[in-house]
Amino acid sequence: MLKLKACIQIARPHQYLKNAFIWLPLFFGYKLHDSQAVLQTLCAFFVFCLAASAVYVLNDLKDIAEDRQHPVKKSRPLASGTLTKREATAFFVVLLCFSFSFSFILLHKKFLILMGTYIVLNIAYSMILKHLTIIDIVCVATGFVLRIFAGGIAADVHISHWIVIMTFLMAIFLALAKRRDDLILAENGYNTRKCLDGYSLEFVSSGIIVMASVIIVSYILYTVSPEIVEKHGTTQLYLTSLWVILGVLRYMQITFVEQRSGSPTLILLRDYFLQAVIILWILSCYLILYVFRN
Repeated sequence: MLKLKACIQIARPHQYLKNAFIWLPLFFGYKLHDSQAVLQTLCAFFVFCLAASAVYVLNDLKDIAEDRQHPVKKSRPLASGTLTKREATAFFVVLLCFSFSFSFILLHKKFLILMGTYIVLNIAYSMILKHLTIIDIVCVATGFVLRIFAGGIAADVHISHWIVIMTFLMAIFLALAKRRDDLILAENGYNTRKCLDGYSLEFVSSGIIVMASVIIVSYILYTVSPEIVEKHGTTQLYLTSLWVILGVLRYMQITFVEQRSGSPTLILLRDYFLQAVIILWILSCYLILYVFRN
Protein backbone atom coordinates (compact mmCIF):
# COMPACT_ATOMS: atom_id res chain seq x y z
CA MET A 1 0.00 0.00 0.00
CA LEU A 2 2.89 2.36 0.80
CA LYS A 3 4.47 1.70 -2.61
CA LEU A 4 1.13 2.30 -4.36
CA LYS A 5 0.77 5.62 -2.55
CA ALA A 6 4.32 6.53 -3.55
CA CYS A 7 3.59 5.70 -7.21
CA ILE A 8 0.49 7.88 -7.17
CA GLN A 9 2.46 10.69 -5.56
CA ILE A 10 5.32 10.52 -8.06
CA ALA A 11 2.79 10.47 -10.94
CA ARG A 12 1.52 13.86 -9.66
CA PRO A 13 -2.16 13.56 -10.65
CA HIS A 14 -2.78 17.15 -9.49
CA GLN A 15 -0.65 18.27 -12.45
CA TYR A 16 -3.20 16.79 -14.86
CA LEU A 17 -4.90 20.15 -14.56
CA LYS A 18 -2.38 21.41 -17.15
CA ASN A 19 -3.88 19.00 -19.67
CA ALA A 20 -7.12 20.98 -19.54
CA PHE A 21 -5.62 22.95 -22.45
CA ILE A 22 -6.42 19.92 -24.60
CA TRP A 23 -10.12 20.84 -24.27
CA LEU A 24 -9.78 24.40 -25.60
CA PRO A 25 -9.92 23.53 -29.35
CA LEU A 26 -13.10 21.53 -28.70
CA PHE A 27 -14.67 24.47 -26.88
CA PHE A 28 -13.69 27.22 -29.33
CA GLY A 29 -14.23 24.96 -32.34
CA TYR A 30 -17.96 24.55 -31.51
CA LYS A 31 -17.59 20.81 -30.94
CA LEU A 32 -18.74 20.88 -27.33
CA HIS A 33 -22.01 19.14 -28.25
CA ASP A 34 -20.36 16.71 -30.68
CA SER A 35 -20.25 13.39 -28.80
CA GLN A 36 -17.55 11.88 -31.05
CA ALA A 37 -15.28 14.93 -30.65
CA VAL A 38 -15.85 14.93 -26.89
CA LEU A 39 -14.99 11.22 -26.66
CA GLN A 40 -11.81 11.65 -28.71
CA THR A 41 -10.76 14.64 -26.63
CA LEU A 42 -11.39 12.65 -23.46
CA CYS A 43 -9.14 9.89 -24.80
CA ALA A 44 -6.48 12.46 -25.69
CA PHE A 45 -6.69 13.91 -22.19
CA PHE A 46 -6.31 10.45 -20.64
CA VAL A 47 -3.32 9.53 -22.82
CA PHE A 48 -1.60 12.85 -22.15
CA CYS A 49 -2.07 12.32 -18.41
CA LEU A 50 -0.22 9.00 -18.68
CA ALA A 51 2.54 10.60 -20.75
CA ALA A 52 2.82 13.54 -18.33
CA SER A 53 3.15 11.18 -15.37
CA ALA A 54 5.92 9.29 -17.18
CA VAL A 55 7.74 12.59 -17.70
CA TYR A 56 7.36 13.53 -14.01
CA VAL A 57 8.80 10.18 -12.94
CA LEU A 58 11.78 10.66 -15.26
CA ASN A 59 12.27 14.19 -13.97
CA ASP A 60 12.32 12.96 -10.36
CA LEU A 61 14.82 10.26 -11.29
CA LYS A 62 17.16 12.91 -12.66
CA ASP A 63 16.67 15.36 -9.78
CA ILE A 64 17.01 13.17 -6.69
CA ALA A 65 20.05 15.04 -5.36
CA GLU A 66 18.56 18.49 -6.01
CA ASP A 67 15.16 17.53 -4.58
CA ARG A 68 16.78 16.43 -1.32
CA GLN A 69 17.99 20.01 -0.86
CA HIS A 70 14.57 21.54 -1.54
CA PRO A 71 12.34 22.39 1.46
CA VAL A 72 9.23 20.90 -0.20
CA LYS A 73 10.50 18.49 -2.86
CA LYS A 74 12.58 16.55 -0.33
CA SER A 75 9.40 14.71 0.67
CA ARG A 76 8.91 13.27 -2.83
CA PRO A 77 9.06 9.43 -3.00
CA LEU A 78 12.50 9.17 -4.62
CA ALA A 79 14.10 11.98 -2.64
CA SER A 80 12.75 10.60 0.64
CA GLY A 81 13.67 6.99 -0.21
CA THR A 82 10.08 5.71 -0.18
CA LEU A 83 10.56 4.53 -3.77
CA THR A 84 13.78 3.05 -5.18
CA LYS A 85 15.33 4.04 -8.51
CA ARG A 86 14.59 0.60 -9.90
CA GLU A 87 10.93 0.78 -8.93
CA ALA A 88 10.57 4.29 -10.35
CA THR A 89 12.26 3.26 -13.61
CA ALA A 90 9.88 0.32 -13.98
CA PHE A 91 6.92 2.62 -13.32
CA PHE A 92 8.23 5.07 -15.94
CA VAL A 93 8.45 2.30 -18.57
CA VAL A 94 4.91 1.07 -17.75
CA LEU A 95 3.45 4.57 -18.05
CA LEU A 96 5.29 5.18 -21.31
CA CYS A 97 4.13 1.88 -22.82
CA PHE A 98 0.51 2.47 -21.81
CA SER A 99 0.49 6.02 -23.16
CA PHE A 100 1.82 4.94 -26.58
CA SER A 101 -0.40 1.86 -26.70
CA PHE A 102 -3.61 3.74 -25.91
CA SER A 103 -2.63 6.51 -28.31
CA PHE A 104 -2.08 3.98 -31.11
CA ILE A 105 -5.36 2.17 -30.41
CA LEU A 106 -7.69 5.07 -29.63
CA LEU A 107 -6.42 8.09 -31.55
CA HIS A 108 -5.20 9.31 -34.94
CA LYS A 109 -1.60 8.56 -35.88
CA LYS A 110 -0.94 12.32 -36.01
CA PHE A 111 -1.71 12.39 -32.31
CA LEU A 112 0.80 9.57 -31.74
CA ILE A 113 3.50 11.60 -33.51
CA LEU A 114 2.63 14.72 -31.52
CA MET A 115 2.65 12.86 -28.20
CA GLY A 116 6.01 11.34 -29.14
CA THR A 117 7.29 14.87 -29.79
CA TYR A 118 6.02 15.94 -26.37
CA ILE A 119 7.80 13.05 -24.64
CA VAL A 120 11.07 13.58 -26.57
CA LEU A 121 10.98 17.30 -25.73
CA ASN A 122 10.48 16.54 -22.06
CA ILE A 123 13.23 13.91 -22.00
CA ALA A 124 15.58 16.48 -23.54
CA TYR A 125 14.31 19.01 -20.98
CA SER A 126 14.99 16.68 -18.06
CA MET A 127 18.44 15.73 -19.35
CA ILE A 128 19.85 19.02 -20.66
CA LEU A 129 17.48 21.84 -21.60
CA LYS A 130 16.23 22.58 -18.05
CA HIS A 131 19.73 23.78 -17.21
CA LEU A 132 19.80 26.39 -20.00
CA THR A 133 18.56 29.86 -19.13
CA ILE A 134 15.51 31.05 -21.15
CA ILE A 135 15.53 27.78 -23.13
CA ASP A 136 14.06 26.12 -20.04
CA ILE A 137 10.95 28.31 -19.94
CA VAL A 138 10.53 28.11 -23.73
CA CYS A 139 10.44 24.31 -23.42
CA VAL A 140 7.74 24.57 -20.75
CA ALA A 141 5.69 26.90 -22.95
CA THR A 142 6.15 24.62 -25.97
CA GLY A 143 4.71 21.75 -23.93
CA PHE A 144 1.50 23.74 -23.41
CA VAL A 145 1.29 24.58 -27.12
CA LEU A 146 1.65 20.88 -27.98
CA ARG A 147 -1.35 20.20 -25.74
CA ILE A 148 -3.38 22.66 -27.81
CA PHE A 149 -2.42 20.91 -31.05
CA ALA A 150 -3.20 17.54 -29.44
CA GLY A 151 -6.69 18.78 -28.63
CA GLY A 152 -7.09 20.05 -32.18
CA ILE A 153 -6.15 16.67 -33.64
CA ALA A 154 -8.45 14.81 -31.26
CA ALA A 155 -11.48 17.05 -31.92
CA ASP A 156 -10.63 17.56 -35.61
CA VAL A 157 -10.53 21.33 -35.16
CA HIS A 158 -8.28 23.76 -37.03
CA ILE A 159 -5.96 25.53 -34.58
CA SER A 160 -6.01 29.31 -34.82
CA HIS A 161 -2.71 31.20 -34.52
CA TRP A 162 -4.40 33.27 -31.81
CA ILE A 163 -4.86 30.35 -29.42
CA VAL A 164 -1.25 29.25 -30.02
CA ILE A 165 0.08 32.74 -29.30
CA MET A 166 -2.06 33.23 -26.18
CA THR A 167 -1.15 29.80 -24.79
CA PHE A 168 2.57 30.35 -25.38
CA LEU A 169 2.52 33.81 -23.77
CA MET A 170 0.62 32.63 -20.72
CA ALA A 171 2.91 29.64 -20.24
CA ILE A 172 5.99 31.91 -20.40
CA PHE A 173 4.33 34.17 -17.80
CA LEU A 174 3.69 31.24 -15.44
CA ALA A 175 7.19 29.79 -15.97
CA LEU A 176 8.83 33.14 -15.16
CA ALA A 177 6.75 33.40 -11.98
CA LYS A 178 7.93 29.92 -11.02
CA ARG A 179 11.57 30.90 -11.64
CA ARG A 180 11.08 33.92 -9.41
CA ASP A 181 10.03 31.60 -6.61
CA ASP A 182 13.12 29.45 -7.29
CA LEU A 183 15.32 32.55 -7.01
CA ILE A 184 13.80 33.48 -3.67
CA LEU A 185 14.48 29.95 -2.41
CA ALA A 186 18.06 30.22 -3.73
CA GLU A 187 18.57 33.41 -1.71
CA ASN A 188 17.55 31.40 1.36
CA GLY A 189 20.12 28.71 0.62
CA TYR A 190 18.02 26.34 -1.53
CA ASN A 191 19.62 26.64 -4.98
CA THR A 192 18.20 23.58 -6.74
CA ARG A 193 18.41 24.71 -10.38
CA LYS A 194 21.59 25.22 -12.40
CA CYS A 195 19.82 27.60 -14.79
CA LEU A 196 19.24 30.11 -11.98
CA ASP A 197 22.76 31.47 -12.52
CA GLY A 198 21.43 33.10 -15.69
CA TYR A 199 18.45 34.70 -13.95
CA SER A 200 18.07 37.49 -11.42
CA LEU A 201 15.06 38.78 -9.51
CA GLU A 202 15.16 42.02 -11.47
CA PHE A 203 15.30 40.24 -14.83
CA VAL A 204 12.55 37.75 -14.00
CA SER A 205 10.30 40.37 -12.39
CA SER A 206 10.66 42.61 -15.44
CA GLY A 207 9.89 39.65 -17.69
CA ILE A 208 6.72 38.86 -15.72
CA ILE A 209 5.51 42.46 -16.03
CA VAL A 210 6.25 42.55 -19.76
CA MET A 211 4.51 39.22 -20.38
CA ALA A 212 1.49 40.25 -18.30
CA SER A 213 1.11 43.40 -20.42
CA VAL A 214 1.51 41.49 -23.69
CA ILE A 215 -1.02 38.85 -22.62
CA ILE A 216 -3.69 41.43 -21.81
CA VAL A 217 -3.13 43.45 -24.98
CA SER A 218 -2.99 40.31 -27.14
CA TYR A 219 -6.21 38.97 -25.67
CA ILE A 220 -8.07 42.24 -26.26
CA LEU A 221 -6.75 42.36 -29.85
CA TYR A 222 -7.90 38.77 -30.30
CA THR A 223 -11.45 39.52 -29.13
CA VAL A 224 -11.88 42.51 -31.48
CA SER A 225 -10.02 41.01 -34.45
CA PRO A 226 -12.19 41.11 -37.62
CA GLU A 227 -11.16 37.51 -38.30
CA ILE A 228 -12.41 36.36 -34.88
CA VAL A 229 -15.59 38.46 -35.06
CA GLU A 230 -16.40 36.87 -38.43
CA LYS A 231 -15.55 33.35 -37.22
CA HIS A 232 -17.64 33.51 -34.06
CA GLY A 233 -20.38 35.78 -35.40
CA THR A 234 -20.26 38.13 -32.39
CA THR A 235 -18.65 41.39 -31.35
CA GLN A 236 -19.20 40.73 -27.64
CA LEU A 237 -16.21 38.52 -26.93
CA TYR A 238 -14.25 41.56 -25.72
CA LEU A 239 -16.36 41.48 -22.55
CA THR A 240 -14.44 38.41 -21.39
CA SER A 241 -11.27 40.55 -21.21
CA LEU A 242 -12.31 41.61 -17.70
CA TRP A 243 -11.70 38.10 -16.35
CA VAL A 244 -8.31 37.85 -18.09
CA ILE A 245 -7.19 41.16 -16.59
CA LEU A 246 -8.37 40.14 -13.12
CA GLY A 247 -6.70 36.74 -13.42
CA VAL A 248 -3.36 38.23 -14.47
CA LEU A 249 -3.47 40.84 -11.70
CA ARG A 250 -4.31 38.21 -9.09
CA TYR A 251 -1.44 35.98 -10.20
CA MET A 252 0.94 38.94 -10.06
CA GLN A 253 -0.31 39.65 -6.54
CA ILE A 254 0.43 36.05 -5.57
CA THR A 255 3.88 36.32 -7.17
CA PHE A 256 5.04 39.72 -5.90
CA VAL A 257 3.08 40.28 -2.70
CA GLU A 258 2.48 36.81 -1.31
CA GLN A 259 5.63 35.35 -2.95
CA ARG A 260 4.24 31.84 -3.45
CA SER A 261 4.37 31.25 -7.21
CA GLY A 262 6.34 28.00 -7.04
CA SER A 263 3.55 25.72 -8.27
CA PRO A 264 0.94 27.16 -10.67
CA THR A 265 -1.20 24.03 -10.37
CA LEU A 266 -1.36 24.09 -6.58
CA ILE A 267 -2.06 27.83 -6.67
CA LEU A 268 -5.06 27.24 -8.92
CA LEU A 269 -6.30 24.37 -6.78
CA ARG A 270 -6.13 26.47 -3.62
CA ASP A 271 -6.90 30.03 -4.71
CA TYR A 272 -10.63 30.74 -4.72
CA PHE A 273 -10.21 34.07 -6.48
CA LEU A 274 -8.48 32.49 -9.50
CA GLN A 275 -10.99 29.65 -9.54
CA ALA A 276 -13.87 32.13 -9.61
CA VAL A 277 -12.23 34.17 -12.38
CA ILE A 278 -11.63 31.09 -14.57
CA ILE A 279 -15.17 29.78 -14.03
CA LEU A 280 -16.64 33.18 -14.90
CA TRP A 281 -14.41 33.42 -17.99
CA ILE A 282 -15.55 29.98 -19.19
CA LEU A 283 -19.19 30.80 -18.43
CA SER A 284 -18.96 34.15 -20.24
CA CYS A 285 -17.35 32.55 -23.29
CA TYR A 286 -19.99 29.81 -23.34
CA LEU A 287 -22.87 32.29 -23.16
CA ILE A 288 -21.40 34.51 -25.86
CA LEU A 289 -20.31 31.72 -28.23
CA TYR A 290 -23.04 29.13 -27.71
CA VAL A 291 -26.13 30.85 -26.32
CA PHE A 292 -26.23 34.47 -27.52
CA ARG A 293 -24.29 34.01 -30.75
CA ASN A 294 -25.71 35.96 -33.69
